Amino acid sequence: MISMTDTTDITLATAVSAIREQTQYTPLIGLVLGSGLSGLADAVENPDIIPYADIPHWPASTVVGHSGRLVIGQLEGQTVLVQQGRAHFYEGYTPAQVVFPVRVMHALGIQTLIVTNAAGGINRNFSPGDLMLIKDHLNFVGIAGNNPLRGPNDERIGPRFPDMTQAYDPALRKLALETAVAQGLTLHEGVYAYVAGPSFETPAELRFLHAVGADAVGMSTVPSVIVARHAGMRVLGISSITNKAILDPTPEAVVSHEEVLETGRLIVPRLTQLLYGILPQL
Repeated sequence: MISMTDTTDITLATAVSAIREQTQYTPLIGLVLGSGLSGLADAVENPDIIPYADIPHWPASTVVGHSGRLVIGQLEGQTVLVQQGRAHFYEGYTPAQVVFPVRVMHALGIQTLIVTNAAGGINRNFSPGDLMLIKDHLNFVGIAGNNPLRGPNDERIGPRFPDMTQAYDPALRKLALETAVAQGLTLHEGVYAYVAGPSFETPAELRFLHAVGADAVGMSTVPSVIVARHAGMRVLGISSITNKAILDPTPEAVVSHEEVLETGRLIVPRLTQLLYGILPQL
């Protein structure tokens, strides 16, 4: 009888083998790009580009602004694997499917994961176009029972009950803050709230999130962070504030995905500059 662990091993091995057959590189750093941020992958030098469709079991991205391919190559002297677009829980995937790419990255030997996302700014001091270093998160989807670690645990990867006290690596956060200061960039720090989506939050929900300590809100990232930490990977998280959350609505107040994408594109140069400063120091 084949166990769930055996099935997972086979699935992972198939995906890892497919990637290794299509690239000359051995990446050491993984970089996940959120909505509107795919342009960052254009900076990778001499890339090997692998469409998700060419990787067995890899979840396809169905959302506008997520290109759906891996870009593997050199960036600021580091060998990186860039995930250009991600799958989301709201697309109908299970939490395990959503985090499959991170499982594959770990199996490829990647030990440092940089996650980026587009987020709504709840903190009243944040404005569209700002960058926020994630120092902690609120996992509302996981608290409700949809944790990506639900089910049998593979002790070869990580413990049954992984510690999340410092999910976002303190040394990497310190490096990011020092780099931002050296570059003259404003980099806020804050708590990221993960919600399921795909509907944007109501004003009442946003006021609740504000009251419990959230500085920004989005529909991704946290499941990947949990699985990365379970596997012992170091994590750095950066949110691009693409819209201001509407806690007190007016008749003309509207939030749209198009606004998120457009602001995301405007943020890319600043986020690229910050990552350029961080990567050589890793």
